[in-house]
Amino acid sequence: MNTIQCQRPGYVGFRRASSLQDELDRLFETSLAAWVPVLDVHEDKNQYTVHLEAPGLKREDISVQLEDGDLVISGERKSETVSDDTEVHRQERFYGKFSRTISLTAAVQADKVKAAYKDGILTVTLPKAEEAKPKQIDVSVN
Repeated sequence: MNTIQCQRPGYVGFRRASSLQDELDRLFETSLAAWVPVLDVHEDKNQYTVHLEAPGLKREDISVQLEDGDLVISGERKSETVSDDTEVHRQERFYGKFSRTISLTAAVQADKVKAAYKDGILTVTLPKAEEAKPKQIDVSVN
């Protein structure tokens, strides 16, 4: 029995064969694959909490805004410079601009929103407005 080594189409060893996608990327100097950081959104009766993974970013590369009941987190991960005489064997990390929009179903206290960035995790805390919090209603006896 003969064994044939399979390779991913478009690849020859470490060198990637030219393809239409490569040509488009070069033409527009960008990759068509977008980088979208993952996030978690938690809600309790008092607030929303958003955790967004953005390793490798600096605080000043991240923008957090409230716009018409939406939380908008955007930023940019800048690519590392590689000298012309360096051959890249594999590049799996994405670079470029990103934007995530989370629709908030309840009003928040915009002046009390806090954002903190530590160890590659952005945490945004959005306290709910008093009118948006659930209210306990006592039942009276007739």
